[in-house]
Amino acid sequence: MADQNKITNGSLIASTKVTGTTVYNRAGDKLGSVEDVMIDKISGRAVYAIMSFGGFLGMGDKHHPLPWSVLDYDKKLEGYVVDLDKTLLEKAPSYDDEITWSPEYGKKVDQYYKVPTYWI
Repeated sequence: MADQNKITNGSLIASTKVTGTTVYNRAGDKLGSVEDVMIDKISGRAVYAIMSFGGFLGMGDKHHPLPWSVLDYDKKLEGYVVDLDKTLLEKAPSYDDEITWSPEYGKKVDQYYKVPTYWI
């Protein structure tokens, strides 16, 4: 397997490097970390980052799909920044364990974050 440090360059990043990256709000508060990335199989476009939020030692975490377009990468923080506070995040669409993705669920997520929907 290739060394991910050698193939990551510029604005490209290996998915293994995204997993575990911290997500902050604009105030600099840590909200959670990226647990997974949802990628369109056909276009290869990243559509959602699944952020783990809440819980303790990995138990009771909620999983929040964040539209990729709401994430800004901050080089100084070495993490993603979103325009959310913890209150808005607590009310956001989430799931505890497994979920079956559907266009209806995806549209609900996109509407909450007020971004154009992927699900046309």
